Amino acid sequence: MIERYFARPGRAGRFVSLGIGDDAAVTRMPAGYELVTATDTLAESVHFPRGMPADALGYRCLAVNLSDLAAMGAEPLWATLALSMPKAVPGWLQQFSRGFFSLADLHGVALVGGDTIRGPMVVSVTVLGRVKRGAFVGRAGARPGDGLYVSGHPGDAVAGRLALAGRLRGRGVARLRRRFLFPEPRLQAGRRLARIASAMIDVSDGLHDDAGKLLRASGCGAVLDPRHIPLSRDLLRLVGPRAGLELALTGGDDYELLFALPPSREKHLARVAGRVDCALTRIGTVTAGRRVRWMQDGKPFEFRDRSFRHFG
Repeated sequence: MIERYFARPGRAGRFVSLGIGDDAAVTRMPAGYELVTATDTLAESVHFPRGMPADALGYRCLAVNLSDLAAMGAEPLWATLALSMPKAVPGWLQQFSRGFFSLADLHGVALVGGDTIRGPMVVSVTVLGRVKRGAFVGRAGARPGDGLYVSGHPGDAVAGRLALAGRLRGRGVARLRRRFLFPEPRLQAGRRLARIASAMIDVSDGLHDDAGKLLRASGCGAVLDPRHIPLSRDLLRLVGPRAGLELALTGGDDYELLFALPPSREKHLARVAGRVDCALTRIGTVTAGRRVRWMQDGKPFEFRDRSFRHFG
């Protein structure tokens, strides 16, 4: 099964001395670079719905990991894949591997190993990449006075998941479904933003929750304006502004980038924005203290926190 669907003779990948087919992979890290590693596990009925198209699952399991590398400003190189499934179905495996490699090839990622077992439907991917020594950006660098920005259109992906479940219908649902099934990791934006951002995180569990993670790591608070969240036309048309804001704040699955930018580097942002394939929108300001406040017209913006929690 591995040889048929996942081994690719003659396509070992950059800096790979030994790939699939042995007890372990052997890779090389070029001088002057540091290794960046991220792992995500997706379980059926928890992270994706039962019956999700196999090509979308193959694509998505890699995309969510590449998003973590994007948030560090890293360039991906290699991946490993651990696949648990109730039974091996050739047609399903063909579509799964096709989806996985469609994204891997787009970003030059070589699959160098992994494992397959019989069990519940669970997919675990580890991605490894490189960043020039000392050039990565983490969550802990934001400082009071920095602007807080987000890429793309938060809220679209969770609306797409609702559409897949039949809970949203109307014009634009096909685009929203695609945002959930085939998320676009912001690798190009992440590498460019790493040169100017003071802190960065990918938005996977909801904009509100992930903003809190970045700010806690930085020892800061923030004042954010929900009216500045860039909701897409499709989302606004289908659910309206209030429900759209709640989906953006707490829905998750967007895999956009949230980043802090010092005032002294704001002049560089327009140049970066002109060279990336997504919008970059300011939604607030980092403050002293630890409070994260969503304020509208001088009053707190109240919403129900439905952010994803891994353990309750």
